[in-house]
Amino acid sequence: MRPSAIQHLTRRPFIGALCCLFILLGANTYGSTLLVLGDSLSAGYGINQENGWVALLDEDLGDEHRIINGSISGDTTGGGLNRLPRLLEEFSPDFVLLELGGNDGLRGQPLALMKSNLQTMINLVREAGAEPVLFGMRLPPNYGRRYSDAFAAVYPQLSESEKVLLIPFQLEELSITDGMIQEDGLHPTALAQPIIKDVIKGYIEPLMN
Repeated sequence: MRPSAIQHLTRRPFIGALCCLFILLGANTYGSTLLVLGDSLSAGYGINQENGWVALLDEDLGDEHRIINGSISGDTTGGGLNRLPRLLEEFSPDFVLLELGGNDGLRGQPLALMKSNLQTMINLVREAGAEPVLFGMRLPPNYGRRYSDAFAAVYPQLSESEKVLLIPFQLEELSITDGMIQEDGLHPTALAQPIIKDVIKGYIEPLMN
């Protein structure tokens, strides 16, 4: 059997040691791992994924950290809850950004169920030894003041009761700025992605460094 390149190099002790060192370093060059569990906002609906805020944040943080995008357009808190255990087991993240709930609200699902799903995900993340981060969401104004206000209040309530870092929703201006929202009136365009990235980076980067 023909010896492999590594086997051949290890015949020379010094070169072999360097080779093995580079392999070990290359296998784990990141400092911490962030799992983003979200919906279309994080999945990059309607745009190239490499232009989405998750990919842009990955570029900014560099090779020192690893970002796993576990987002699916149209996902709900129920869907995220079903997928989370497998993602935690597969990637062993240090931090998990929960960006879910928007589709629950758009479908008029019970807010108590949405809150319960988010709370369970927070518990699962902590049980896996990771730190959860909650991304606050808001609904378009045409969904009714009472329901929209109650929906938005779920996130600060959970942040306070579960002692979870909350990234407040700060993207209202996108909806009234030309070129920032797609024709469907809901999803941010590629032009809006750097703005979203900067908002989230301001909270995430200090955690990961």
